Amino acid sequence: MAFMTRRYKRTMIYTDARFAGVPILGNLPQVPLTHSWLKFKQWADQYGPLYSLSLAGNRHVVVSTEKIANDLLRGRGNIYSSRPHLPMSCELLSHNLRPVLLPYNDLWRKGRKLMHSLASESAAPAYEPVQMRESFRLLKDLLADPNNYETWFERFSAGLVLQLAYGKTVETGDEPIVRDILEVVHTLERVISPGAYLVDTFPILMWLPKWLAPFKREADGLHQRELSLFRKNIDDVRAEIANGDQTPSFCRSWLEKEHSFGLNTDEAAYAIGTMFEAGAGTTAAALMSFMLSMVHHPEWQRRLQQELDAVVGNSRLPDFDDMPRLPTVRAIVKETLRWRPVTAGGVPHQLIKDDVYEGVFLPAGTSIHANQWAIHRDAALYPDAENFRPERWLEPCWPTYREPLTQFPNLQNFSAFGFGRRICPGQAIAERSLNIAAARVGWGCTVSKLKGVEVPLYDYTTGLNVQPNKFRFNLEARGTHVLKVLGDKAKDSGGSNGA
Repeated sequence: MAFMTRRYKRTMIYTDARFAGVPILGNLPQVPLTHSWLKFKQWADQYGPLYSLSLAGNRHVVVSTEKIANDLLRGRGNIYSSRPHLPMSCELLSHNLRPVLLPYNDLWRKGRKLMHSLASESAAPAYEPVQMRESFRLLKDLLADPNNYETWFERFSAGLVLQLAYGKTVETGDEPIVRDILEVVHTLERVISPGAYLVDTFPILMWLPKWLAPFKREADGLHQRELSLFRKNIDDVRAEIANGDQTPSFCRSWLEKEHSFGLNTDEAAYAIGTMFEAGAGTTAAALMSFMLSMVHHPEWQRRLQQELDAVVGNSRLPDFDDMPRLPTVRAIVKETLRWRPVTAGGVPHQLIKDDVYEGVFLPAGTSIHANQWAIHRDAALYPDAENFRPERWLEPCWPTYREPLTQFPNLQNFSAFGFGRRICPGQAIAERSLNIAAARVGWGCTVSKLKGVEVPLYDYTTGLNVQPNKFRFNLEARGTHVLKVLGDKAKDSGGSNGA
C-alpha cells in the first residue's frame, strides 16, 4: 500500500514499507472481497484521506473526504471523468454500450445528453403524478402486508421507472418484464462487484479462446439476454406509437427526436435501460434503509409524524406541494443516504492525464475511488458520523446546516449520487421519489421493534449497490383515519391512482 507524502516525483513515494504488498498481486490480498469500503475507511483513519493501492500492478487511489472528491472529480472533471476498463462488465457483458461504464468519450456524451434531457431538474416535475400514484400503492400494500416490504419497495421503484422509461404500468410487481429487468439489474451489480471475475484483475485473460474461458461464454449469454430485453422494450413502444398510443415515456421522447441525439437503436436502448438500472434498485435500497433507521430511532419517527400532522393533518395524504414545509422529512431522507449509502464504495473514476494535487503526483490511468462510506463519515463535516443524526441538516450548530429550510436540506449534488460529470443523471427524480415515499409511509405507518427480536445496525447485502438484509419489525396503521383516507382515495381513482 502506498501512502502519499506532500512531495512528489514522476513516481509515487511510499512511506510505509509494511504495506508494500506482495509480488505481482500488490495489495490485492489485503482488500476484502465484500464490503471493502469498511476496510478502506479504516485505512483512511490510519493513513489519511488520500492514499494509493497497487492491485495486480494497477494503481488505485482512495479518496475519503468530500473536499478532495469535489476538488478532483468536480473541479477537475475534464480529466477525472473517465472510467476504468473492466473487461467482464464493460466489454463482455455490455459490449461497450452501457453509459455508466463507458470511458469519457463521444458515445458517453451523447448518452448523457439524452439522459439529461429526460431526467433533469426542469423535466422532473412532469413525473410527479406517476410518483404520487406509485407511492399511494406502496403505502396501501405495505399496511396490508408489511412482511413483504422488500417486494413493495421494489415494485414502487421498478414500477415507477418502468412507467417513466417505457410507459408500462406495473400492477403486481411480479410481471415478467419486472422480473426480467430486475434480473438484469442484479446481474450487473454482481458482475461489476470488485473481485467478482479474475479477468478484471488480470486483463491478459481476455486473450484466452472462448473454449478455455467460461467467463466469456457466461457473458455472451448474459449480454444477449439484456440486449434482447432492451430492444424489445423499444420495439414495444414503437408499436404502441404506431397504434396511436399517446402514453409519454423516455423511450417515446427519444423516438420522436431520434436523429437529434445521434444514437443508434442499441446505444439508445442501453442509455434508457441504464436509467432503469440506476433508479430501480437504488431507490428501493434507500427506502429499506429508511425503514431500518425508523426502527432504530423511534424518536425521529415521532418528530417526522409530528411535522406531518402539523402540515398535512389526518384527512389527506402528503403531496409534493407540502415538501417545502417538511424539512424533517427531507432531513431524514438525506441522513439515511449519508448514514447508509447505497453505493457505499462509489463507482471508480479514471484519470486520463497526469495531475498534481496538493503536492501529490497522480499519473494518468489511475483509478480514483471516492469511498462514500468514508466521505460520509468525515468528522469535520459530519460530527458524530456513526450515529443517525438528521438534526445535522436542521440546526445551525451543525456544519452541514443551510437555510432557508423551505429549500434545504435537499439532495441536489449530494455526494450519495456521485461526483462531477458522472453524477447520477436521475437524482432529481430519485429525490422526489424518496421524499414522497418517506412522507407517505411516515404519515400512514408506525414501525417498531418486535419484542425479543434484534435488528442489526449493519447487516447488508454484498455487491456494488447494497441494502439491508431482510429484518423483522412491527408495522401498524397510525389510526383509522389512515385506512379511511386510503379507501376514499382508491374509490375516487378507480382503485389504484392515489395522485
